[in-house]
Amino acid sequence: MPAYSEQEIIAGCRSKNRAMQEHLYKTYYSAFMKVCARYAKDMQDAEQLLNDGFLKVFTQVDNFKNAGSFEGWMRRIMVNTCLDYLRSSALKEEMTMHVRAVPAEEANLSISNSGMERIAFNEMVELIQSLPTMTRTVFNLFVFDGFNHKEIGERLEISEGTSHWHLHQARNLLQKKIMKTEQNNITYEAKRI
Repeated sequence: MPAYSEQEIIAGCRSKNRAMQEHLYKTYYSAFMKVCARYAKDMQDAEQLLNDGFLKVFTQVDNFKNAGSFEGWMRRIMVNTCLDYLRSSALKEEMTMHVRAVPAEEANLSISNSGMERIAFNEMVELIQSLPTMTRTVFNLFVFDGFNHKEIGERLEISEGTSHWHLHQARNLLQKKIMKTEQNNITYEAKRI
């Protein structure tokens, strides 16, 4: 595949050149699939979110003002596409849950970095996808997309305290799932020997 400059790709997409659109799609497919997979409940939904996001990129490319990174502009569209999906009426009910106070002894739980390093990317995505929808969304926005709790609260129409709770809940659940995965891997390795 020939290499094009970013400006050539943008110009091609603005003129609706299919070859340039395909080049852009193939170039960023992997990076943006990872973004969508973190928000989706499964890989089929992630693929749909990715395609919806790219459709928005192609139809809104004229709105890119060459200020800042084109990849960053596209990433924001992907994240917003995922948030729109999560706000849909079909998922709204699933996202609503009652928040309990976080016990003080649980407040200091954190995910072991060494545990995360031993888990393959696909396993980590599956663990994140297994989180409840709202908890998964807050975790993704805070950890991967750099939003603070105030911004998360505004985007998801929840309080900052609720955002904090969901982040804590995600970390707690992931820590337990990682420990269980590590135990299963140790058991598997012991059986192989």
